[in-house]
Amino acid sequence: SRRHCFGRSMAAADDPTADHVEIVAHPLVHDDVVKRVADDGAGAIVTFIGTTRDTFEHEGTLRNVEKLEYECFTPMALAKMRELCAAIRGTWDVAKIAMAHRTGTVGVGESSVIIAVSSAHRREALEACHWAIDELKATVPIWKKEFFEGGEVWKENAEQRREPREPPRRKYV
Repeated sequence: SRRHCFGRSMAAADDPTADHVEIVAHPLVHDDVVKRVADDGAGAIVTFIGTTRDTFEHEGTLRNVEKLEYECFTPMALAKMRELCAAIRGTWDVAKIAMAHRTGTVGVGESSVIIAVSSAHRREALEACHWAIDELKATVPIWKKEFFEGGEVWKENAEQRREPREPPRRKYV
């Protein structure tokens, strides 16, 4: 179903078909994710791309990263990603949402996660995308192993130690 929003046609806030979540074992393609959120009524498309950087700190020493490896429990990860989409829709007036996360080996400079959100205006998409990556890292069961010069370690994100956050208690209209 469609509704009129800010003078433009936008996907209904409760339309889960406007959401796309995926876990894949192949390289992520930014343009493919962005195409999933394209909407004629959207004046903004915001993306977040998480990439493998070439260094990280381990035990107080800066280490050169060789690669990352991601593992996940796919059914639960996809369900949690869908929950994040529903929470976004309950808070921000967005058109479409896409979240893609990679598993397996991810080399330096390659993307491990892409989130894209479209909306009529930039504020909703910016805030929703920012909240989405923070919550994905904190709540979605995806684990990362860092391989670096001289060793390897399962790496916990600092966000994983906190309780999940509810989105702000407002709905833009």
